[in-house]
Amino acid sequence: MKTMLAQCVLGLLLAGLTVTAAEPKKVLVVTTTLGFRHSSIPTAEKILNKLGNQSQMFTVEYARVDPSAPEFQDPQTKKPDNAKVKAAIEKVLAEKMSAAALAKYDAIFFANTTGDLPLPDREAFLNWLKSGKAFVGMHSASDTFHGWPAFIQMLGGEFTSHGAQACVECLNEAAGHPANAKLGKSWVIAQEEIYLMKNYDKSQVHELLGLDKHPNTQAPGSFPISWCKNYGQGRVFYTSLGHREDVWDDQTDPGFKRVNPVEVSLAYQQHILGGIKWALGLAPDQIKP
Repeated sequence: MKTMLAQCVLGLLLAGLTVTAAEPKKVLVVTTTLGFRHSSIPTAEKILNKLGNQSQMFTVEYARVDPSAPEFQDPQTKKPDNAKVKAAIEKVLAEKMSAAALAKYDAIFFANTTGDLPLPDREAFLNWLKSGKAFVGMHSASDTFHGWPAFIQMLGGEFTSHGAQACVECLNEAAGHPANAKLGKSWVIAQEEIYLMKNYDKSQVHELLGLDKHPNTQAPGSFPISWCKNYGQGRVFYTSLGHREDVWDDQTDPGFKRVNPVEVSLAYQQHILGGIKWALGLAPDQIKP
């Protein structure tokens, strides 16, 4: 009887541990902008929430300010009042990204952020990440904090320019990585805005996707698209893709204008979901960036 009771107690304890381990990670999606604001931001917010719900691996909370909201409009110019917008961004980031607030998140996503965002404590943010957390950046995350070298070093590269949107064939440089596992040897995107980078050192990251020719001139060369890296005990995943709504969204409603086929959107969702899983430590692989 004692043996059976001990086994039952052990079983309950193990079950409790399993439930705890399976709890979804907590993610903060930051979409505030003090530079160019992408029209695809609402789409990005929607898709990241969908991926979290479908995978049941993470839940999403937002740090966002929509400059087009009525409360920010200047009654005279009918345009956003920049001072009001900046003050609102300062408030939301103070609430969501203070040293104390960061403690409740497992990952921070910068989804198409731009500009020199007013983080309440830059050092606390980087220390939080180094402690074993995750940072994920999409598209213009690399067009953020140009004047903060420590952020650029953490991310692994910095946006410098882009040409006209183009059709590109992204080469799969790491087929074993979760972000690339379903992309095949290469991945053709019918139309996307391709970033050119500076302050990028391939030896300091693990490149995931790249081009072997300039996206506009077709001149031979090496042009990074996506990569991952370790940062202290933390993990960083970045993809420069995600400018267009039809790269993010597999929506097929008649009112949704598409240039990229649905297959591109589904592949992009698998690309970022795999990168997110890796950054969160939920999809380990043999790559050691």
